Amino acid sequence: MSTLEGSSLLTRTLETGAAWALGLFWLAPLAYAIWTAFHPAAYATHFDLLAPLTLENLERAWHAAPFARYFLNTIILVTMIVGAQCVLCTLAAFAFARFEFRGRDLLFALVLIQLMIAPEILAVANYQTVRALGFVDTLFGVALPYLTSAFGIFLLRQAFLGVPKDLEEAARIEGCGTLGVLWRVYVPLARPIYLAYGLVQVSFHWNNFLWPLIITNSVETRPLTVGLSVFSSVDQGIDWSVITAATIMTSGPLLIGFLLFQRQFVQSFMRAGIR
Repeated sequence: MSTLEGSSLLTRTLETGAAWALGLFWLAPLAYAIWTAFHPAAYATHFDLLAPLTLENLERAWHAAPFARYFLNTIILVTMIVGAQCVLCTLAAFAFARFEFRGRDLLFALVLIQLMIAPEILAVANYQTVRALGFVDTLFGVALPYLTSAFGIFLLRQAFLGVPKDLEEAARIEGCGTLGVLWRVYVPLARPIYLAYGLVQVSFHWNNFLWPLIITNSVETRPLTVGLSVFSSVDQGIDWSVITAATIMTSGPLLIGFLLFQRQFVQSFMRAGIR
């Protein structure tokens, strides 16, 4: 074996080892949460392969807080936000990609500037606006600042620019109007982009914490993240077995969805990047 081949093999070995170490380090908190959630409290810090399994922690967590309501609120909230973003971002991206109008480049530059502004910076201004509109402590108030997305507009605009104009002209010859062209030509060709973007947004808004914490005050409007924080507060007492069981319940749907559709997830992101 030559020196160059030996050096290349050593580099690959080190990279593989570093990747495995990073992966195990990332999985360690999840592994601990799973262990603690499915074992009695006595084994929370005592790892014994012969420890008995139990579902009591999940049952106690489910009945200790209104998690059914939190799940419903979260599903409604995520569906509302992602649905509105898909519609509004599609219309805006199509306008920026295919229409010529005065100030188009300036408006798109303003959209891109929003990508550099963290949502947390606007929390106070958003709260004042939502309060003035009378939507404090409502699911619509939680969703309102996120009903459109600068990142979504940018991503879909780039995808629409890659669609050949010949397809649009053929669709117009067949009698399609502007919305018909958008729905029958542009949207189907950008399907991998929609899937990749939708997955990112579902994960983000499922786990979003700060803004829902600020704007919600009651059980009827709290999503899972806020409900979990209230449930695990010091006033409620610290029982790590129950807390980790509640954590597994809240993150479980995303983990199960990723495991079931892992291949589709990876393919959608790869195809989105290739475009």
